Amino acid sequence: MARLIHVNGPSGVGKSTFARVYVDRHPGVLDLDIDQVVHLVGGWRDDFWKAFEAALSLAVSMAEAHLRTGHDVVMPQMLTKVEEAEDFQAAADRAGAEYHEIVLMAGKEQMIDRFASRAAGASDVHRHIDDIVVRGGGPVFLERIHDQLSAYLDARPECVVVRTDGRDPAQTYDAVLAAL
Repeated sequence: MARLIHVNGPSGVGKSTFARVYVDRHPGVLDLDIDQVVHLVGGWRDDFWKAFEAALSLAVSMAEAHLRTGHDVVMPQMLTKVEEAEDFQAAADRAGAEYHEIVLMAGKEQMIDRFASRAAGASDVHRHIDDIVVRGGGPVFLERIHDQLSAYLDARPECVVVRTDGRDPAQTYDAVLAAL
């Protein structure tokens, strides 16, 4: 049975890294990085959040269409609104697929350190997101995101949380696979 594997978590925690490795090791899997879909929407640099809303809607349709082919979808995307996650869960249900939400979490300090270290190799879209974080207050903004995600988890007890503190990407990958 096809699976939609939603890898949730704050910026810089390893979501995209996990997705890239998973896709490389599992032919036919779609790496549905919504941050990459955003840059396909005209005007995304001018109004990122409007483009993100459009990309989110597109991603639901893309996930469902790909799942219907019998292939997995891995989606490295931080969501902190329950209804957004439920839209993806419903798409998986309509496609006759399983939905798994794995939340990668690290302590606030480690999250801030990882975020700072990823800037050098960031794509154009991720650089834009990083700029939004910096304009929002940098570490203070990241702490707020961490708190929002923690509150989200209270409303989504079925999520599996994988701690990434002290783990390298290979160890995080193995921990996520074990959680599936």
